Amino acid sequence: MERTGFLEYVLNYVKKGVELGGFPEDFYKILSRPRRVLIVNIPVRLDGGGFEVFEGYRVQHCDVLGPYKGGVRFHPEVTLADDVALAILMTLKNSLAGLPYGGAKGAVRVDPKKLSQRELEELSRGYARAIAPLIGDVVDIPAPDVGTNAQIMAWMVDEYSKIKGYNVPGVFTSKPPELWGNPVREYATGFGVAVATREMAKKLWGGIEGKTVAIQGMGNVGRWTAYWLEKMGAKVIAVSDINGVAYRKEGLNVELIQKNKGLTGPALVELFTTKDNAEFVKNPDAIFKLDVDIFVPAAIENVIRGDNAGLVKARLVVEGANGPTTPEAERILYERGVVVVPDILANAGGVIMSYLEWVENLQWYIWDEEETRKRLENIMVNNVERVYKRWQREKGWTMRDAAIVTALERIYNAMKIRGWI
Repeated sequence: MERTGFLEYVLNYVKKGVELGGFPEDFYKILSRPRRVLIVNIPVRLDGGGFEVFEGYRVQHCDVLGPYKGGVRFHPEVTLADDVALAILMTLKNSLAGLPYGGAKGAVRVDPKKLSQRELEELSRGYARAIAPLIGDVVDIPAPDVGTNAQIMAWMVDEYSKIKGYNVPGVFTSKPPELWGNPVREYATGFGVAVATREMAKKLWGGIEGKTVAIQGMGNVGRWTAYWLEKMGAKVIAVSDINGVAYRKEGLNVELIQKNKGLTGPALVELFTTKDNAEFVKNPDAIFKLDVDIFVPAAIENVIRGDNAGLVKARLVVEGANGPTTPEAERILYERGVVVVPDILANAGGVIMSYLEWVENLQWYIWDEEETRKRLENIMVNNVERVYKRWQREKGWTMRDAAIVTALERIYNAMKIRGWI
């Protein structure tokens, strides 16, 4: 399997964590390779006639702590190596959050925006059928990721239940509230990022009130991060998408997000410029140069690199996306005194909520929205506190170092007890 830059970055982070934590080299050998990789090909009948065959993957990395858990992304440029990297990150993220899960990830190489609703449903059901032999509510539990959503999870759980001959609500998470889901899941990742940001702002400045924020990416994570940060007292002054940046020094009217729930990405950024008198800057990289207290990359991986890390003026970077900061960029930021809250800590709200939904499904039980959100918030607060204290103890470490070593300790201890190592 070709090792792309992203996979190399992830493996380097893991190797560094193994060395810092004083773990044996054999531990890295186990973690550097997934337990199982499934490659599938899914034929879809096109509305215009003929078929298209889409390649997909399901990577199961490590299950020492429990069932495999990780999302499914639909993206035209995803590779198997990317999927492996993301599965490794899920193993670390689930361990760090204290969840009884291992790590997995799935993907299909497709641009979902180019499919009709019927074609998208056929692809979603086809993927569920293709991976059905390897998943189950106590085996491997997929969820949404980039390019997928609650509706796609509904099609997949329905298809899997048809295969089994009975309802299996816990085999997929992040389903619609009308179908064994929980309303918190829609905003769980963004809410978790906001909580992590608030807790770190308390450590650095004594609170988040009035702190200025710029957010890269207005997908599900970015839009809800903006919404909840504003609720917590921060001032969101800029948001961006692939086309450019909407900027308003006095602060954006984040309530527009709540009033326009169906909008994401370019449409949402455009809304701020037309309805909120925000300035629009055509260059999307302008988001890095803004003089703000907090920067949240909430788009895709590898966006903060060696060539632009020096432009970041924020003192606090909170990774809403998976792998947005390269190792070279993190070194530059660290040397400049910029604190980076790593992805496996900052954006764990989604998988924590998936865990809560899964527990509900296994028991056929329902928590209300407020109780669910409070449970999620408590877990996020405790995780940030744990990693922060470890980071403060270990001089010369980054927060990512502290998070990865903390996650690795739980995995290593489980492997030792089970006799795997």
